[in-house]
Amino acid sequence: MAGDNARLGHALLDVRGLTKIFGTLRACDGVDLHIAKGEIHALLGENGAGKSTLVKMLFGSLEPNAGEISWQGKPVRITSPSEAKKLGIGMVFQHFSLFEALTAAENIALSLASDTPISTIAAKAQALSYSYGLPLDPHSLVGDLSVGERQRIEIIRCLLQTPDLIILDEPTSVLTPQEADKLFETLERLRGEGKSILYISHRLEEVKRLCDRATVLRHGKVVGHCDPSKETASSLARMMVGNEVDTVVREPVETGSAAALLEVDKLDRAPATPFSIPLRKISLTVRAGEVIGIAGVAGNGQGEFFEAVSGEVTQGRADAVRIRGEGVGFKGISGRRLMGAAFVPEERLGHGAAPAMRLSDNLLLSRHTTDAKAFLGALGTVRTGALSAAAKRINEIMDVRKSAEDPAASALSGGNLQKFIIGRELDRKPSVMVVNQPTWGVDAGAAARIRQALIELARSGSAVLVISQDLDELFEISDAIAVMHNGELSKPVPRAEATFEKIGLLMGGAEPGHVQHDHPAEVA
Repeated sequence: MAGDNARLGHALLDVRGLTKIFGTLRACDGVDLHIAKGEIHALLGENGAGKSTLVKMLFGSLEPNAGEISWQGKPVRITSPSEAKKLGIGMVFQHFSLFEALTAAENIALSLASDTPISTIAAKAQALSYSYGLPLDPHSLVGDLSVGERQRIEIIRCLLQTPDLIILDEPTSVLTPQEADKLFETLERLRGEGKSILYISHRLEEVKRLCDRATVLRHGKVVGHCDPSKETASSLARMMVGNEVDTVVREPVETGSAAALLEVDKLDRAPATPFSIPLRKISLTVRAGEVIGIAGVAGNGQGEFFEAVSGEVTQGRADAVRIRGEGVGFKGISGRRLMGAAFVPEERLGHGAAPAMRLSDNLLLSRHTTDAKAFLGALGTVRTGALSAAAKRINEIMDVRKSAEDPAASALSGGNLQKFIIGRELDRKPSVMVVNQPTWGVDAGAAARIRQALIELARSGSAVLVISQDLDELFEISDAIAVMHNGELSKPVPRAEATFEKIGLLMGGAEPGHVQHDHPAEVA
């Protein structure tokens, strides 16, 4: 059994005292890590704990200030990703690095020896993909593929380099439950072949299911090791954050007769680029008091739908989108905000916030129209006192942790910036709120705070629409779940009737009428 190899301690990778310092911040502080041959080892920690910094040092993207790395018992210095690959270390990043206009085989060729014929690469990739149960057409254009298929390219590209250690960063965040199960089978097979895997995930149930051991980081330091199978999701989360993680509470509510605050009626949208997804006859109603979730594998039109609902892209009919009964199809973002709507995009830096600007300035950018009287004085002068007070209020309510009073947005960890952006919109007490990927890459504690805030906004009488690839999240907070696939939206399934299998099949493209009804999913 693979776990036995881990206990025997045959070291593949041994890290001692690894330290990385950025200015006054010790992102990794004397980290020890031991990975045995033939084990799946989880690396856990909340946002800003040092996980990304650590794996970047292991993969040669960053050089440590102190400490040593031993590979198969010998000290090594990993100065670049190419050096890591030569040793036998491969990495599949959370955000893919693929060229959409190239084929799968051409993307794979970019990371291999330049003298290998493309036909040979295509044949090897196809054979390897089928042998591991991850079928791949090497001649398909990446732009035409689903996100799950794109991840297969990344994994096959990594496996063709014959690594002994594979680093996986949030590998199931873009997969349906069925695709995740197939990935787990592949990883278990790799473990059985003696490969080692360093597995980074915020999904603690899958860590419990899959991993032999776990190393937990907090504030750049190792705070514990454990056998995940002997822990609960709650105890793992407690190790990560240092205290109990709040439980999200969602009381069922009947909203059938409540006012329709957000309505989408037969929304069509032509593709804006060769790789965009056209939207087809999308209709949806979100009533006061309810949270409606939209599930779907990334790349099925969720981004295009968010742009249409938020007003980033206007519609050809005023009544294609209605807010509080009024057609807003011709209105842009500011016009819809003035109607009482709030929007949180998927991408934090560059879309939700300007990276180089301070938090207070980002607050002004998003609310200068709706809060002009509060934040702007005569001739457009900025009321800095009111702006600072609002930013401070948001930071305190959402527990935004930062190193300065009013830092640049880029200085915050991803989770803390997400809490600020969502808090910035919640602070307006909007009557309609649309959020795309509310807890993407966010640790358990921050995710619980964000999810509870969205539920409480709805229960106060607002309409909340949440687009998410995280099914656990949608089952935790939604009153009904609709599924977007290939630019079309299913009818919302009431939470009491929804199961992971049913929603997962819809995410994979099953016809709604062909999905079997079974017992509601048990969700903690």
